[in-house]
Amino acid sequence: MIITLRSALFYLGFALWTFLWGSVVLLFVLLPRRPRSWACGFWGRVSVYWLGWACGVRFRVTGQENIPKRPCVIVANHQSALETLLLWVIFRRISYVLKKELFQIPVFGWALRLSWPIGIDRRQGKRAMVQVLEEGKERLAAGFHVLIFPEGTRHPCGAVGEFSSTAAGLAVRARVPLLPVALNAGCFWPRDDWRKRPGFVEIRIAPPIMPGDDKAGVLTAKAHTWISQAVARMDGGSAAPPPEPGA
Repeated sequence: MIITLRSALFYLGFALWTFLWGSVVLLFVLLPRRPRSWACGFWGRVSVYWLGWACGVRFRVTGQENIPKRPCVIVANHQSALETLLLWVIFRRISYVLKKELFQIPVFGWALRLSWPIGIDRRQGKRAMVQVLEEGKERLAAGFHVLIFPEGTRHPCGAVGEFSSTAAGLAVRARVPLLPVALNAGCFWPRDDWRKRPGFVEIRIAPPIMPGDDKAGVLTAKAHTWISQAVARMDGGSAAPPPEPGA
């Protein structure tokens, strides 16, 4: 009962905050990209701290020193909507690859556009991949990290699906690092339950994988192996970090 009440309190505050700040963010439309990105990220950061206060869902980060000083392609597993909020706390200028249907949500979707995401139609297959490669290079050149969830859909707590090679392909094409990030957010924000469970979300960041002479498939396999091992250790209760990608 306590979890239900706290979850209801979170959603009430989250909805009000999203509507109010989303309306404010729309006023940033004529400003440069970086202030607009900051405004969108601020919404995410406040939402995360509200979640911690209302539901007791907090987070801890391992490997933050591995984040490159220059823009990179971030590849992360996807268990819930919480990852999008948490990664806005860690990465201040970030462009998400997301489904374009989100832009149609009143206020939220309109404001989301101002964060300069890459909105794709997943039904378009190869055309969507080409769009990510072209628009991703533009965002990396402008100083933004590009975040891709290579599984394409959410998976339950403890599970990691197959990865597409789009993220690695962008890293190879733009000659920037590929940064694997593993999270167990779905253990606290389940995909099939609206209630939030208290605890600490683990966020583990790997040393970046430099493209070198490797092809996208090789980089994808390295990232998948590292993330899968990291997630398994989180859910298994082990405090030991996974080995470096490719080790």
